[in-house]
Amino acid sequence: MLVVGLTGGIATGKSSVSNLLKGKQIPVVDADILARQVVDPGTPALTKIVSFFGPEILQSDGTLDRKKLGSVIFNDDVKRRKLNSIVHPAVRRAMLWGVIKHWLRGSKYCILDVPLLIEGGLWKLVGQVVVVHCSAEVQLERLMQRDSSSREDATSRLNSQLAIAEKVQYADRVVDNSGSVQDLEAHVDELVESLDRDVGWTWRLSWVFPPWGLLSGIWMLGWRMLSRPKTLKRA
Repeated sequence: MLVVGLTGGIATGKSSVSNLLKGKQIPVVDADILARQVVDPGTPALTKIVSFFGPEILQSDGTLDRKKLGSVIFNDDVKRRKLNSIVHPAVRRAMLWGVIKHWLRGSKYCILDVPLLIEGGLWKLVGQVVVVHCSAEVQLERLMQRDSSSREDATSRLNSQLAIAEKVQYADRVVDNSGSVQDLEAHVDELVESLDRDVGWTWRLSWVFPPWGLLSGIWMLGWRMLSRPKTLKRA
């Protein structure tokens, strides 16, 4: 099974691409959704968070008060790192299990929707990296419109993150989202067609004959560790 990492920058339209793929019944493992699920009441991660930060970061119904927790870790690197050390491993385990479940179901590929795929180093662990891209000016205008923010505030927020142009350097495929919704739908169709071509019939081998999948995975990880993709393909 081919595991495809999907990422992008803020306001580039990654979520729109993810939703279009879900609409085509393509398996998507969404890191943002999992990040909420791993801190649900009764989960080990929430227990650890409460143990460190105290019960005051819970709401009356026992769920995590994200706003209060956010104020606690704001400008406190030690507490932020502690929170990340609890949540990030839990999310990664959940993503791995999500991939395994799709493999067990016989899926030929699945999409890992991860906002920080590049920053977190997870790009090394997937078979292909797909980056949703738009021009810097379009990205800025969309962010201003979405958050009703000033150009200065939106620019500051964009500058605080890895530039989309840098993320593209890690991409095996780039989905252009500079145009209309109809344009994006067409590009997503092209992406799916290209993934189908790449997978071909070999995906059956990794399911019927697991050692093939294991060896393919080891080869892919080794290649990712040694180099970034050099040739970009437009979906």
